[in-house]
Amino acid sequence: MISTKCQHAVALAAILLAAGPTTLAGQVGRNQHVLNPNLATEEQLAAVPGLDDAAVRAIVGGRPFPSMTALHGAIEGARTPEQMKDLYARLFLPINLNTASRDEIMLVPGMGPRMAHEFEEYRPYRALTQFRREIGKYVDSAEVARLEQFVFVPLDLNSATDDDLMSIPGMGPRMLREFKEYRPYRSIEQFRREIGKYVNENEVARFERYVTIR
Repeated sequence: MISTKCQHAVALAAILLAAGPTTLAGQVGRNQHVLNPNLATEEQLAAVPGLDDAAVRAIVGGRPFPSMTALHGAIEGARTPEQMKDLYARLFLPINLNTASRDEIMLVPGMGPRMAHEFEEYRPYRALTQFRREIGKYVDSAEVARLEQFVFVPLDLNSATDDDLMSIPGMGPRMLREFKEYRPYRSIEQFRREIGKYVNENEVARFERYVTIR
């Protein structure tokens, strides 16, 4: 009998493979089952097993979190490591494959020292296609697809495609238009200034996690 968790992983792998090489250009991992703590509503957070009222308040009051380690510090409390693993399988802030510390990588559910080493071995990542190829040397496609839910590679603001930009959590057609309107970007400061015309500084900071200028 195949477990529900395994069925989800296989289904996600099938989605990724079926999408083909063109639509797989997105740099932010496809996320089918894991809530983003910077975007989830209070109702969604309250429904997550393992999150009590105090933790929900800490998440809502502390966002946008700049990193998964910052979120971890805000809600770890008296929970056991095993409880945290179960929680992070449902709620996780994607980590930057190129800059995440070893401690941050180890927060990925199911992560061990050997795989954490492989994550670091292939830096710098230019695209998630590279991540799939390199990590696929060690685990099957279903596990690569599962791991991809927890990671991202920063997007180049000046060359990212529409599909790439739309893979950013919380991105919509209107903001996509504004991201492209100010190309070419010369600096991140310019990005903050221009996008800050449309959203508040917290939302600018949340978007900024996923972008870079190469």
